[in-house]
Amino acid sequence: MNNQLTQKDIDRMQEEIDHRKLVLRPQLLEEVKETRAHGDLSENFEYHAAKRAKNQNESRIRFLERMIRTARVIEDTAGEDEAGINKAVTVYIPEDDEEETYTLVSTIREDSLNNLVSVESPIGKALLHHKAGDKVQVRVNPQYSYELVIRKIVPALDAEEAEIREY
Repeated sequence: MNNQLTQKDIDRMQEEIDHRKLVLRPQLLEEVKETRAHGDLSENFEYHAAKRAKNQNESRIRFLERMIRTARVIEDTAGEDEAGINKAVTVYIPEDDEEETYTLVSTIREDSLNNLVSVESPIGKALLHHKAGDKVQVRVNPQYSYELVIRKIVPALDAEEAEIREY
């Protein structure tokens, strides 16, 4: 897996694991016990819903622990005027005659619907460590690539607060 994560991402994931283990797990176990006592388990919807919630919590804990265990810790080595983690990069797309702004983030916080782009994605890899005015090639696959022109790079204030995605 070897996702590229910042130390801050790992710390936030560990906080979520601790919360899920110390707060949610006991609550969900108690809920399963209470609903089990309501009688016939084959027709007890509340019991099945409580078991499902408990299992989802355990699954999320395992996922986060695996992400931490297999992560490669990265630091932002980009200069102040270069595209790097937690920086908003405004680009011009000549092919579409449009301008877009993307925020470069680590893998766990990517969210393409909100223009949070992983530094491991084709766009992220192309933009990383380039400066305003640079033209970059985004290689989607061996047969297709397109050009972007970097217009502006600024620190993204809300990128640090982006949620860690659930899978």
